[in-house]
Amino acid sequence: MTCPPVLLYHHLTNYPCIFNLPPTPLNYPNPGERKNKRKLPLPNTHPIPLFLPPPPPEIPPFPPPFQATAAMESQNNHHLDDEFIFRSKLPDIYIPQHLPLHSYCFENISQFADKPCLIDGATGTTHTYADVELASRRVAAGLHNELGIQQGDVIMLLLHNSPEFVFSFLAASHLGAVVTTANPFYTPVEIAKQIAASKAKVVITHSNFAEKIKSEVKIVTIDDALFLKFSDLVKGGGIDPILPAVKINPDDVVALPYSSGTTGLPKGVMLTHRGLVTSVAQQVDGENPNLYFHRDDVILCVLPLFHIYSLNSIMLCGLRVGAAILIMPKFEIGALMGLVERYKVTIAPFVPPIVLAIAKSPEIDRYDLSSIRMVMSGAAPMGKELEDAVRAKLPNATLGQGYGMTEAGPVLSMCLAFAKEPFDIKSGACGTVVRNAEMKIVDPPTGTSLPRNQAGEICIRGSQIMKGYLNDPEATANTMDKEGWLHTGDIGYIDDDSELFIVDRLKELIKYKGFQVAPAELEAMLLAHPNISDAAVVPVCCRFGQDER
Repeated sequence: MTCPPVLLYHHLTNYPCIFNLPPTPLNYPNPGERKNKRKLPLPNTHPIPLFLPPPPPEIPPFPPPFQATAAMESQNNHHLDDEFIFRSKLPDIYIPQHLPLHSYCFENISQFADKPCLIDGATGTTHTYADVELASRRVAAGLHNELGIQQGDVIMLLLHNSPEFVFSFLAASHLGAVVTTANPFYTPVEIAKQIAASKAKVVITHSNFAEKIKSEVKIVTIDDALFLKFSDLVKGGGIDPILPAVKINPDDVVALPYSSGTTGLPKGVMLTHRGLVTSVAQQVDGENPNLYFHRDDVILCVLPLFHIYSLNSIMLCGLRVGAAILIMPKFEIGALMGLVERYKVTIAPFVPPIVLAIAKSPEIDRYDLSSIRMVMSGAAPMGKELEDAVRAKLPNATLGQGYGMTEAGPVLSMCLAFAKEPFDIKSGACGTVVRNAEMKIVDPPTGTSLPRNQAGEICIRGSQIMKGYLNDPEATANTMDKEGWLHTGDIGYIDDDSELFIVDRLKELIKYKGFQVAPAELEAMLLAHPNISDAAVVPVCCRFGQDER
């Protein structure tokens, strides 16, 4: 039988996404049985898409056959016991891993307590660092006093970008509780699954999304009185909040985002206080930080905070250094450029679709965007053509990419052009491995580590990686080996200058506009239809964003 294409829409930008199904069954009657034996069909063996896809993006080619040279045994390439292990060009630094996450973020607050911390782009309201620190403690006390939240309990944040997201996340850290983040555009079924899997006791959300919550949980809304109002929760914490005495272990879980990992359905990724403190420090701490944020910066936060990229590299990194974080609830190109001009934004973390929108916008010349000194791109690769286009529009900005994975905490590598003392970089590179961590490239069939300029699976090891998948030891064992290496499922190589290039993917996962699409989840939904006997979701390459449709 021939099945019609499936049309989906991206939650943030509303761009269409077409998936085409194969004409014949693939002998996989039960999606749950496909683990580790799934073979994606070749694109030319299945129906032609409704559109002719553009030429594939220009990506760094696989390197030529390896030829050993003396230069390859440099200071950041350690050849130990027949293993090639790569480290950052930057020296390791001291990381206060004993601190709970909220204490680490506010460790230097006395130096900038009266400076703007959060700016609500929708209302213009500004919260200082002292305001945010107090609000987080009041919310923590309210969660404990009004809703009975204890250490280890899970709170779901079903929120768009808002100051309340930041207050709530930090409040959970104060209590030793755990935050699981979710996209407000999830369906009621998706929300119910995550609530059940995470055992969330409270959901904090917007009133217009509250009706999606069918589970027996307590609901707090930030904008309506039909449920417990967030403002009442803050009042319940008192003027001078008294928090329960909790002893937080650095290896306690503080964040529980959901990720499909290298294969299968979404799983809870256990990120600890130690892990997130380490990841933030790897980026912004030290005399020569890899990601040079400072307290005079204004960081644009348009990427959704429920995504680990924004949560870590914008919110937590911004709080650590004392920068102002300008919050946008959703992406709209005109509003974005207006806020950049009004607030003199200096740091612009984006994903390729937003970079593309800026590069193509006919209105960009109407705005003064000269304050932007850094454009960070992540969550999906960005090709040279798009890099050149945005450089022409933002000539004052340093442009570079990072590479991350939720399970890695999330940052594996970061562009060294962003360092306080910057390095030269190559177009298409995803940076170099973060410091206080180790990276290796392994041959997938044999597991043997490979030297420079040979492509293989990217693996990372360090204190920043996840503790494991929640209640899924099998998936954890398939992703993290006994030596502590996290296997990403991505194929790449490290060149003679220690820069990482990603060229392929092993894992059963489609990246679309920076979001994860699990084929198994879509296939299970399709197979529920009585007229579909079998289904396989396959990607079609997208030219400009260099991810898949």
